[in-house]
Amino acid sequence: MSLYTARGDKGMTDLYTGQRIAKNSWRVKAYGALDEFGSALGMARAFCQNEEVKECILKVQKLNGLLMTDFASINNYEPQITHDHVVYLEKMIDKIEDKLHPTHEFLIPGESKGGACLDLARTVARRAERVMWDLAKNEVVPDEDRIFLNRLSDFCFMLMRLEENR
Repeated sequence: MSLYTARGDKGMTDLYTGQRIAKNSWRVKAYGALDEFGSALGMARAFCQNEEVKECILKVQKLNGLLMTDFASINNYEPQITHDHVVYLEKMIDKIEDKLHPTHEFLIPGESKGGACLDLARTVARRAERVMWDLAKNEVVPDEDRIFLNRLSDFCFMLMRLEENR
């Protein structure tokens, strides 16, 4: 099987659920931003030194795949991201926060390569969320997907702090 299909040569692409839509649609832009987020997470995992952080990143990379599937699906599709996934992120954010000293100032990324990559992932997650809100103006976005995506940038911020807390 060839890697290229030529099915997208005229600006259309297939959703996970089989429908064809324009490549410049808000739905494709949303899961495209999540794809970039996944790449930023991969780069962060490659550079991070803290094993706990690396394990958390890998878990979120897998969950991001579920989130991308939700955004690449329409019509009678049962979302993969659940309330339990949101609770997982919130508990992990709280757990990490309990390990760190409070901060009351803006942090400047770059104390470590891994931390800088996590900060990049944080900003990509925030952009993905902005794109998702553009999509939500005209199409249904499941509540849990919206909430989960909102938590991802906070989670990356806390992972960055944990990575740089040596």
